[in-house]
Amino acid sequence: MMWTTTVLLLLVPRLLFTTDTGNGTHFNHSEIINEDFSDAPVKDYKPLGGVKGRETCSIPCDITIKLLRDEKHSVCGQLQQSLLAFGRSTRKLMRDVMEEQQRALDILSGQVMELMTKVQTLSFEVQRSNSEMYSIKPVQSHGRDCSDIRDSLVSVVPKIPSGIYIVHPENTDSSFEVFCEMDYMGGGWTVMQRRTDGLTDFKRPWADYADGFGNLAGEHWLGLKKVFHIVNQKDTRFQLHMALVSHDDITSYASYDDFHLDSETQFFSIHLGRYAGSAGDAFRGYEQEQNQDTAPFSASDVDNDGCNPFCSIENRTVESCSTQHNHTGWWFNQCGLANLNGTPEDMEQNQGGRTHILWDTWRQNGIPHTIKSVTMKIRRIATNN
Repeated sequence: MMWTTTVLLLLVPRLLFTTDTGNGTHFNHSEIINEDFSDAPVKDYKPLGGVKGRETCSIPCDITIKLLRDEKHSVCGQLQQSLLAFGRSTRKLMRDVMEEQQRALDILSGQVMELMTKVQTLSFEVQRSNSEMYSIKPVQSHGRDCSDIRDSLVSVVPKIPSGIYIVHPENTDSSFEVFCEMDYMGGGWTVMQRRTDGLTDFKRPWADYADGFGNLAGEHWLGLKKVFHIVNQKDTRFQLHMALVSHDDITSYASYDDFHLDSETQFFSIHLGRYAGSAGDAFRGYEQEQNQDTAPFSASDVDNDGCNPFCSIENRTVESCSTQHNHTGWWFNQCGLANLNGTPEDMEQNQGGRTHILWDTWRQNGIPHTIKSVTMKIRRIATNN
């Protein structure tokens, strides 16, 4: 504002001097309020301070407007500069905040990826630990089956370990590995199926059930072809044994004193002898239409379940028992009351269907047990020959 003050100091004397018209009291184009003026004549008037007493003069309006306009423009310019500076600082602050958030997000993403890697590593370690529960390397002690291996080793080995062995059944061209349980009810058991932890997917097509899948030291299905070769050896007879464990750790079993399969051309139809055990005869069920004895094997892509074109089960229309049981394979006969290859209870189920590991005759207070694990195994039994 110093330039405004300077202009006023230069203009006021000139204005006072040029507005005198001879009467000493009237000035053109301005309004003057005079109070207590001296009676001195006009000729004694001194522009630069010769006025005595108090006197008030005003600046012409056009000059005042120009000064105010200039001051307004100055204030507006300063305000505009302030707004621009504020906008720049705000944008910079927003950029800084966004960059900081992006850095934090990158850090969190890295931590998530690291945790996922650790979870995958732990999952792999769990599976490996499960596999290492038993001997992994095949024991080079050949026999026709686990019963034959036990009989050949019992005289030289005080305690035969359970584990993976190599067998070569009669009338076959090749050997293959099996898991032998040597410490359960006298040993000599060839495991044909085991469910324990749900790590192996049993939703499989026909080819997988025919050839076998899974980890012999953990969950697996030995394969219908291999089981057929074992149980159809000359002058042999095998029993089938199912060991069941419920979610509350109750154990039970079902056993059949004779067991054999037909060939693949007859879809590996199952044949069972007399039942014994504490879990009930779910293979035969309570009614004739529930009887799975002599039933051919079915899978999701090979349907032999007897539902032609469909079955009515518990007021539901079922076209495929394998589909009803979550695409697993079994000896279905209008579905029936047994399927030890079913999906575990805590996994995805078909809506309204029973898709879990099923042995319906094993009940408590009229309610079927929820099965946590199961092992199907076969062993030679003495013949009359």
